[in-house]
This record gives sequence, C-alpha cells and structure tokens, in this order.
Amino acid sequence: MGTKFVFKWSKKITPSQVVHLIKTERNVDKALAIFDSATAEYANGFRHDHSTFGVMISRLVSANKFAPAEDLLDRMKVEKCDIREDIFLSICRGYGRVHRPLDAMRVFDKMKGFQCEPSQKSFITVFDILVEENQLKIALRFYRHMKEVGVPTSVASLNILIKALCKNGGTMDSALHIFHEMPNRGFPPDSYTYGTLINGLCRFGKITEAQELFEEMKTRDCSPSVVTYSSLVHGLCQSKNITEAMGLLEEMKSNGIEPNVFTYSSLMDGLCKDGHSSEATELLETMVSKRCKPNTITYSTLIHGLCKEGKLQKAVEILDRMKLQGLQPDAGLYGKIISGFCDINKFQEAANFLDEMVLGRTLLNRLTWSLHVRIYNMVVQGLCTKSDLSRAFQLYLSMRTRGISVEAGTFETLMKSFCKKEDLNKAAHIVDEMVIAGCIPEEGAWSTLLCAFWDQRMVQEAVELFQVELMSEFAESDIEIQDEAF
Repeated sequence: MGTKFVFKWSKKITPSQVVHLIKTERNVDKALAIFDSATAEYANGFRHDHSTFGVMISRLVSANKFAPAEDLLDRMKVEKCDIREDIFLSICRGYGRVHRPLDAMRVFDKMKGFQCEPSQKSFITVFDILVEENQLKIALRFYRHMKEVGVPTSVASLNILIKALCKNGGTMDSALHIFHEMPNRGFPPDSYTYGTLINGLCRFGKITEAQELFEEMKTRDCSPSVVTYSSLVHGLCQSKNITEAMGLLEEMKSNGIEPNVFTYSSLMDGLCKDGHSSEATELLETMVSKRCKPNTITYSTLIHGLCKEGKLQKAVEILDRMKLQGLQPDAGLYGKIISGFCDINKFQEAANFLDEMVLGRTLLNRLTWSLHVRIYNMVVQGLCTKSDLSRAFQLYLSMRTRGISVEAGTFETLMKSFCKKEDLNKAAHIVDEMVIAGCIPEEGAWSTLLCAFWDQRMVQEAVELFQVELMSEFAESDIEIQDEAF
C-alpha cells in the first residue's frame, strides 16, 4: 500500500511505538510505510489495533488521501479490529473540509455495517456538515430522520437547524420561531444561537431586529463573540450605518475582544463606499499594528475605494504591499488600477500594469474574459491617441496572441494611426485582420485608408495606368469597327 521502507523493529514491537513513530513522521507517505512495515511484523505476533489504525487513517485524511484511508477502514473490519465512532467521524469531517458532504454521509451510512452504532454526536456532526455545505434539502431530511430514529433534541442540534433556516430569507421566520420556543422546551439559547440569528438577520438586511437580539443576548449572560460582533459590524456597514459600526469596534476593544480580519475588512468596505478611503487606510495601519494580517479581501476593498476617489498613487502602494505579503492580485484589482490610469490619460502607466498582469500569470478565464477585453482595448486606443503607436501595436499583438477580442474601434484607431504615420503596409494589414475578425470597417475608415494611399500617389498611379490601358482597348475597338464597315 505504501512506499517501500526499510525499518528495523525491536524484538517486541508495541502499538504505542507504532503510534509514536507515525505521529512524529512529517511525511505522510513515509508514515504509511512505517505502518506497512509494522504489518510485516504480524509473523512475529504483532497486530495493529484501534490506536494504530486510527492514527494512520487520521494522517491520511489530513493529507486528503481518502481512498487509502477508507481501505484501512475496510481492513479493520476484515481483521476484526475494534472500530470506534471517532474513526468514522474523522473521515466524515475530512470530507466536509474538502466540500464533499455526500461522501461524508456515505461514510456515516457505513457505520452500522461495521457494527458501530452512530451516537448523537455522529448524527450532529453529519447534520452540521450538510448545512455548512448548503445541502439544505438533504440536511432537513436528515434532521427528520434523526427525530424518527430517536436521536434526542439538544441545543446543539437546534442551533444547526436554525443555521440551516437562516441561510434562506424565506425561512428566517421559522428560525426565529424555533428560537422563541427553545426556552419553553427546556433548551435555553446560548451565544451560538444568538450569533447565528444575528448573522442571518444582517445577511437579509434586518439590522434593527439584529441589534435588538444583540442587546437581548447581553441581558441573558450570553457574551457576544468576535464572530457575532463582526456580523453586526458587517450588517451596519452594508446599511451605511458607519458611525454605529465604528462604535461597535470601540465596544469590542473595551470588552477585551480583539477584532479579526473580517471585522476590519467590513469596516474598511463601509468607509470606502462612504467616500472615506483615507480613514480606511488608517484602519489598515491599526490592524497591522495589532498583528492582524490583512487578506486579499482587505486589500481589494481598500484598492477599490482609493481608485474610486482617484487616489491612484496610494492604490499602487497598497497593491505593492499586498504583493510583498505574498498575495496575488487578481484581474479585477489590476482592472481597477488600469481603468483609473486610463481615466486620467496615463496610458503608458496603464500598459505597464497590463504587462505586470501577464508576467504575474494573472488568469485569463471565463469569469475575467470581458474585463481583459475591456481594459486591453481601452489601453490600446488610449496609446494611439497619445501617439505611442509602437507600444499600442505591441499590446495589439499580445491581444491577438492571447486570443483577446479586438473591438472594431481598436482596429480603426490603429489603422488611422498607421495612416497618419504613413505606414500603409501595417494599416492595410490591420484592415485585413479586421475583416477576418468579422468587423466591417465604416465608410470613414475606408476613406482614411484610400486617402492615405492617394496622398502617396499609389492609387493615383494605379488609376492612371488603368485609364491608359482602358483607352488603348477602346482605340483598338474603334479600328476594328472601321475595318468591318467597308
């Protein structure tokens, strides 16, 4: 099963030795080789048990090696090893982590076949995975199944049910109904219950109701967590209540709760949308001083806000900081900065960022296609207006190479610019490629090209030669007619 590995065991090998070696080996393939090496000691009386199988399965699941993990599970059954619930749950949680909820449910369904009766813990774990992965219909069916097989209701199971109902605006009222019924049924709501409802209410714009619950939870000795604070901060920012959101930030600090990256990013988003990108920049410095590391969303929010206010130099500085932190800007971020430079007619700087996108291997895919088309055409046309035709043509060739659509306006702008520079070969070449691309030049474009050829006497000479040839043909015809007349 694993990598070939030469390992010398002591005369009396024990499961605890094997567990220790597997845990301390950082490479999962080598850990599996240790496990297999121990298997070779079966001839000397050693047997893997629940602990050795369990730790190896856990290591495999952590490395997303689910097939060999399930193979070991099957092997435990063959070897009649004691199979406990925690091994199944480790595999289920692993599948949940990699967004494979149906596989988690499949493994859960195998438990009875291994003479392992799922407990309330197993049911709640799988229920939570289904809800987290938005498999809401399956989750609600699973919850009904839990009730049918006699799994007792608990605050934990009701919290997950409320979380499922909070994911849809149409079922928020049902979530609130369950919440209000919980104390009557002997299940007092906890901080997680309140936090889930506050998050759901904020998501659907019901900020007043969320604030009421927030105040209520404090009177019920349910301390708001950083997640609850952040949900309400985000909701307030989305509804443009920036002052209240900033007040919550101060309340968090006074209560000894450190804001997280989501809290800061939400506040920065609200400030930027309200036209206060300078304050958002100050907030970035605050979060960094608190050793809260900004993420891609934090930087994107701030760069969008700075570009919107025309503060391009500061936006570029933030972009550089982002890259120094090892985060890769996406096409949307570059697009904002490039559009900003185009708006102030700094097309050379915009072109530099296009080059940076290519060098940074920014993905050109279905989602960013239209953005690439828009910014490339904008920059090429802008460079032409600034008489930087050489750079414009280089970008045009890059567009053709990368398969980025060239707009009719870009073809015409390039052709007119080449005509103006009297480079008629390239002008004619652009028109050829324009027609091949399915773009029909307008009458003005044809006129520009023909006039350019005429000005260089190329068309004029061709027409004169054509006229001389045509006149000679007419003269020959006249002679023939005269001869035939007599």
